[in-house]
Amino acid sequence: MSAARLAERIARESYGRLLAMLAARTRDLAAAEDALAEAFAAALSAWPRGRLPEHPEAWLFAAAKRKLIDMSRRAKTAHEGEPHLILLADEIEAEMRDASAPDRRLGLMFACADPRIEAGARTPLMLQAVLGLSAEAIASAYLMDARAMGQRLVRAKAKIRDAGIGFEVPEPAFWPQRLAGVLDAIYAAYSQGWSDALGADPEQRGLADEAVWLGRVLARQLPGDAEALSLLSLMLHLEARRPARRNNAGEYVPLELQDCALWRGELIEEADALLIQAGRHGGLGRYQLEAAIQSAHAARRARGQSDWAAIVTLYDALARLTGLPVARLNHAAALARTQGAVAALALVEALTTTHPSINSYQPYWALRADLLAMLDRTGDARAAYDEAIARERDGAVIRFLSVRRARL
Repeated sequence: MSAARLAERIARESYGRLLAMLAARTRDLAAAEDALAEAFAAALSAWPRGRLPEHPEAWLFAAAKRKLIDMSRRAKTAHEGEPHLILLADEIEAEMRDASAPDRRLGLMFACADPRIEAGARTPLMLQAVLGLSAEAIASAYLMDARAMGQRLVRAKAKIRDAGIGFEVPEPAFWPQRLAGVLDAIYAAYSQGWSDALGADPEQRGLADEAVWLGRVLARQLPGDAEALSLLSLMLHLEARRPARRNNAGEYVPLELQDCALWRGELIEEADALLIQAGRHGGLGRYQLEAAIQSAHAARRARGQSDWAAIVTLYDALARLTGLPVARLNHAAALARTQGAVAALALVEALTTTHPSINSYQPYWALRADLLAMLDRTGDARAAYDEAIARERDGAVIRFLSVRRARL
């Protein structure tokens, strides 16, 4: 394996763990990020010139530790701070060698979800700190300017440092005020990984695996929290369908046309068991509704068809609960199955008034095009397909939409 490929793999697998260990002791997330970034840069420079290290993660940690100490020496408080930092670095190194030491990524996520941090920065901060996403990638996901997102992240890291926010997992009594942000960050990470349908992109695939792993950690630690259980259920339901999202030729296959024999039954069974467990704890949250929707789709595997009446009801409840235009858009798509394209299109067009930003959302144009095609409004459908194709980056989806457009 080349040095560059090895560094990429380690970054994917170890970035969050190394950063969490460094930041947990130094209490300075930005400095830990800078040190780790320099360590990766040093690896890309040093490894091709000699033998690859036997333990690359340990090599990176040692390099990051040296960078932190160098930073301390350059700081105005170097004389007072350096011995303390060296001691902390030695403690972290001992922890790294201890296989039984806890994984500190969860603590890092809770630190990022602290109520003292600006609400709009919590989930993006977790995505960057724990999973290594760039400010540009996060800004794109949030439909924001990259510079504005970068500034928001810088302010959040400064707040963690200046407020002395701890990186330990808090006692369960303090979880409720932070848990929603942690759940949202995990799901946002999974959604990034889900966008790579075949799991062929190592970075994206790693995000999906990491999100499921974090979901399992939360579900184990909070077996009585319906939303933690439901988030894991939701991700497992989606992951179960990954093998059917492309055919043998690599072409895109929409959910309603997927071969459900390819769905992973063991994951569906586990997901449904988690959803039943969540239902025993009362309440009805976002992730419980979303997992229930995916369970209703999975019914096709056993019954031959999805439970569309339930899907319509659940999406309506989700839209009312969250106010998210995407939930209402999905509600409209389900409504087309039960009440026809006229009712669904009316709902879709109303979204442009209540949520004008929906016009920049690719699935809006794809659904609009399909509904217009059902109503034989060929010219309007063709224009909507053009918009959907222009806003899509996945080549397989572009080809799928182009075929539908050509059939008008």
